[in-house]
Amino acid sequence: MIEARLLLVDDDVAHLDALAERLTGDGFEVARASSAREALEQLDAAWPDLVILDLLMPEMDGQALARRIKSRADLPILVLSAIVEADSKADLIAHYAEDYVTKPYDYAELLARIRRVLRRLRDQIPVEELALGDITLTPRRREATVRGRRVALSPTESRFLATLAASMPAAVATEQLLHKVWADSDAADPAYVWVTVRRLRQKLEFDPDHPIHLLTEPGGGYRLAAGELRPGTSWSQKR
Repeated sequence: MIEARLLLVDDDVAHLDALAERLTGDGFEVARASSAREALEQLDAAWPDLVILDLLMPEMDGQALARRIKSRADLPILVLSAIVEADSKADLIAHYAEDYVTKPYDYAELLARIRRVLRRLRDQIPVEELALGDITLTPRRREATVRGRRVALSPTESRFLATLAASMPAAVATEQLLHKVWADSDAADPAYVWVTVRRLRQKLEFDPDHPIHLLTEPGGGYRLAAGELRPGTSWSQKR
């Protein structure tokens, strides 16, 4: 069983290959990127559970890449760098990174830190799997299956669905969703919820304008429901 998906980003190819080999041996699925461009291409292909990122790279440095990654999704980042200045560490941890490991490092310590970050993130998403009629949600793997079609979920979408699933059949108020899903944001706005709901409906619903799974509660908030397709409606009409 794969423990987690990791994306390693480092322009030192020898170090990249050696670390990827060790992590693969310890049960991780590992993607590699030796430049910021390759890293962004890997993100387009699949969401990792954790990005392990070097700071000193040509073309685009690690901090700029971390900023680009966070603009796409709130993927967790562990910085692995030879930069030892305290101010750099503090700034990165405050704005982008879950943890910071200085090179040279002890592999056992790095492995422990990786697993600690992943464990903390999994604790935020306690729901393993949830069947809702014609869809199955697997928030921890950031996936949904919609009539046999695999749909990738962003970290925010996964936490959002897990929060609703934990409260079923009750609805969750917008304010609670902001507190639970965007807990680390300094300026969370209700628009975050509305945008996420619309995006999830586009991914999961047969008709996003008439949802049957991700429902708006008349008194405020949102809830999940099993739902049923309207009589005479076929998924083949949509695909």
